[in-house]
Amino acid sequence: MNLRNIVIPLGIVALLIVGYTSYGWPGIAAVGGGLVMWALLHFTRLMSVMKKAANRPVGYVGSAVMLNARLKPGVNLLHVVALTRSLGEALSPEGAQPEVFRWTDGTQSHVTCEFHSGKLRQWTLHRPAADAS
Repeated sequence: MNLRNIVIPLGIVALLIVGYTSYGWPGIAAVGGGLVMWALLHFTRLMSVMKKAANRPVGYVGSAVMLNARLKPGVNLLHVVALTRSLGEALSPEGAQPEVFRWTDGTQSHVTCEFHSGKLRQWTLHRPAADAS
């Protein structure tokens, strides 16, 4: 079980309790307003990333080498989609862990990313062999 599923709701409840003990009902309103603003900021970011990704082919990235250089372990899938401006081509079955996605560029180089619980664990860059003429 993910510890975040317990800690975040407990933190929200603790903030509401502190708001109530400090300022009464206006404190709860202030904390609630802050939580709603936080949720709206995350929702706005999600929608802007998805709007940009909707205009690109699935699994396409401008440069797989540049994507490989910009990836870091632990970033979430939304961050990678924001970097590529494209949804990844799913290589794993839906709902299976780890989730595996691939992004390919115009030279057929591709980056295959493995996500566990939505966080990037590892990735590999594959570059096709150059034709020796």
